[in-house]
Amino acid sequence: MPLYEYRKNATNQVAVPGKIREGMVCGTQAVPGRILALAHEKQRPGRAATVAIDGWYGVDWAALKTGLRGAAKTQGLAIEIISTADLYQPPEAIEDYRRPFVTDDPSFGRVNGQGVLEDILDAGKVGALRSRLERRAAQSGTGLLTSSPTSDVLLVIGPGAAVTELAGAYDLRFYADFTMQPLLWQMWDGKLVTFGSDEPSANYLWKKYYYCDFYLLLRQKKQAFAQMDYYVEAVETGNLKMVSAADYNTIIDELVKGPIKQVKITQPGPWGSYRFKEIYDEIPGLENMAWNELAGIELSILVDVGGPAVLNTPCQNIMQRPVQVVGEYVHRTWPDLLPLQVWLDDGYFAEPVPYERGSMPIHNHPDTDYVRRNFNEPLGRYETYYITEAYADAGTMMGFKEEADLEEYEHLCRDSNNRKVFDWQKFIRRWATNVGDLFLIPPGTEHGHGGNQMILEMDTGPSVAGTEYSFFTYDFARHTWDDKAKSMTAPPMRMHLEHSFRNNKWRREKYVQEHLRARPVVVRGDGDTRMDRFTTIAEMPFEIERFVFSKPMAHSTEGRFLQIPTVTVGKSVIIRSKTNPALQTSLDFLQACLIPAGFGDYEFISPDGSQCTVVMIRLKRG
Repeated sequence: MPLYEYRKNATNQVAVPGKIREGMVCGTQAVPGRILALAHEKQRPGRAATVAIDGWYGVDWAALKTGLRGAAKTQGLAIEIISTADLYQPPEAIEDYRRPFVTDDPSFGRVNGQGVLEDILDAGKVGALRSRLERRAAQSGTGLLTSSPTSDVLLVIGPGAAVTELAGAYDLRFYADFTMQPLLWQMWDGKLVTFGSDEPSANYLWKKYYYCDFYLLLRQKKQAFAQMDYYVEAVETGNLKMVSAADYNTIIDELVKGPIKQVKITQPGPWGSYRFKEIYDEIPGLENMAWNELAGIELSILVDVGGPAVLNTPCQNIMQRPVQVVGEYVHRTWPDLLPLQVWLDDGYFAEPVPYERGSMPIHNHPDTDYVRRNFNEPLGRYETYYITEAYADAGTMMGFKEEADLEEYEHLCRDSNNRKVFDWQKFIRRWATNVGDLFLIPPGTEHGHGGNQMILEMDTGPSVAGTEYSFFTYDFARHTWDDKAKSMTAPPMRMHLEHSFRNNKWRREKYVQEHLRARPVVVRGDGDTRMDRFTTIAEMPFEIERFVFSKPMAHSTEGRFLQIPTVTVGKSVIIRSKTNPALQTSLDFLQACLIPAGFGDYEFISPDGSQCTVVMIRLKRG
């Protein structure tokens, strides 16, 4: 599925000492040059300086090597570059290792819960390299460490360069980082370079990344971050950025003190609507909208410290400060997990269209027990729909009609995989909706965006890697969006019928009416402010709260709740700390942010005094 990034008003302004701004190095020539200058300072007579440049998938290692060779020529240094691709076991051994995590399931895998990069490295080659690094040798033996002319700097480059066995043998350690969305673009285009190779892997299956390689990279990253001397942001090959590890850690420490905005991603999809496109500035290449993520673990974070460039980091990096971000309870219960996420589901068409054109697939989600047993994930998918805008004939699909024959429904859904259309409204209840309605969607509840509305979808995030768990049951046997042709001509979406029916709780419309049509209850307020909390059921692990205000309105994280607010009414809203007003951010209409658990007391402010509404998700327990 294609993804586009939307960066307007996504930058976080972070105050740091001037020396950090001055110490930032930027540019495709400047960064390699600085790396070698730092290495040259470590060189001793007869001993090459040794350097590790570890990093994530997606980094353009070939371009980085070219830049280093150019910088070496400019500085008059002799360098030798060893690629970590040569340290790995043979490709067939790596594939054997991945197999239990890729599984035979056509749509999902099983998380590699304990693996580390050393599992697929060749221990003999790593040991030989360590011996050479310890000697600081400029020449060496055979095989991987083939004899070379005397060098001033020996660089080991690629994922795993600073694994535990090697980390202590370097003079300098760098980490080159990359964000999620550009990595996916490389993967889909067959351009991603993976373990054990210096060349792109044209047939790399996405499940290898989400269920195995991601976790090997994450555990190595955490280990490398604890040892690194410098951090390199390598998202754009032509715009590298570098800061010292001490400065990087200061930036992260300051970033997580206040609200954190993220770069939205927008996705054309199987129904592809148009309201989001009207609201936001033009995004080149994007023709329509479906799912749009406003907050979550897979999004990137832009950080401006007032230096020569803005840092672009993956959201996983703020989880280096887990207690500040998610609170002690979440950190202890689900290590590394950002447990909440927010999406915006478009459903607007200027002219009426059939429900089968303007609705998302009918589907359901798994609970915690299901994802643990089947996918080794830590948390189930618990969901809500809040209606932010409603148009003529707005509706939400949820639950089965009381008289529906469920066996017939299952049979017809299975038969629809052969492109057979059936009357889904005979079985599924479609509820008329209006702005402010909230639907609770516990796991196993058959549901879907029913068209002609804009939905704020607030959910739990089941996966450290950001893996999606929606079990599609029926998609009207329709074609979906082809982003190259810019038309609804792509093959139909893959359904997940075995999971969907095994997971289904078969809830009918009476249950939905009595338990899942939440209503707002006033918690506090006066003539200018009001806080509502929506009714809930015990199964749902989070609260949905709504703040309506025209004057400043106080609230708090209590030092323990990660909160994600979204502006649903109003041009903009300021979120400002009560104890340190310098810690603040401004959100636009239909923009969200992460408010870290440690933020404490704060206030919502309407800059022009007009009435604004903020809808927020937080866990019940913190």
